[in-house]
Amino acid sequence: MATLSQLILYPIKSCAAMPVEEAVATVSGLSAQGVHDREWMLVTHEGQFLTQREFPRMATLVPRVDGDALMVSAPGLPPLRLPLAQASGPTLRVQIWDDLVDALDCGDAAAAWFGVALSTACRLVRFKPELARPTSEKWTGGAPSAARFADAYPLLLIGQAALDEINARMRAAGRAALPMDRFRPNLVIEGSDPFEEDYTQALRCGDIVIKPVKPCARCPIPAIDQATGIPGPDPLDILQSWRAKAILDGAVCVGMNCIVAAGSGATLRVGQAFETSLSF
Repeated sequence: MATLSQLILYPIKSCAAMPVEEAVATVSGLSAQGVHDREWMLVTHEGQFLTQREFPRMATLVPRVDGDALMVSAPGLPPLRLPLAQASGPTLRVQIWDDLVDALDCGDAAAAWFGVALSTACRLVRFKPELARPTSEKWTGGAPSAARFADAYPLLLIGQAALDEINARMRAAGRAALPMDRFRPNLVIEGSDPFEEDYTQALRCGDIVIKPVKPCARCPIPAIDQATGIPGPDPLDILQSWRAKAILDGAVCVGMNCIVAAGSGATLRVGQAFETSLSF
């Protein structure tokens, strides 16, 4: 039986993680302390989304809930306060991969702060609560799902045993071990076999059913130190030897994208046990 060992939100897409002890599982991802996973996103003035792929310093922008605000800290800057209460304001059409979404522009003060933090002109936008961004049903067997500003699906699941095997191979190659934060999961489980999530049909905890639907193809972000925002050696060359998936045209995959198949609105807590069923 697998146990939930970490529960993580990323309030601002591609910025630092916000670990929590409990969160509500919804069709669109995790919610906790009044914020949602990937509820905010940085974009160019033309609306194109930004990530650590181009701006690794985003890893050092740390969001934390403080009362009725999301406080964002960055090295050398005073914290930025973002009210949690939804406000009206101008709409900016933004692009995330192939999707175009009307998002709430968070204003000039936030844009200026992030512009200084990243040394590039940008805007901060927020996902509108009345909207839905459906995910592709190609991998879900037709089951509906949605996401805010996540790349593809509302949840990313990784087993601790998968990271342990990765690090054994990294050390055997003379490389440093990697922390879990390099892979930016929402759910980390212990007690499963290495990469068991690849062939898990579903994980059940009370009313909640989490269904893995698609392997997560990895980009260069695992090479970025999440504490410093400094890129290092890319582990993909080590992973390539046994984590390339023919089903995704040879992409290197770690972790599984998941949907909430049942129990949306129920609470997940660190330490909870999951009953798992396998797909063979």
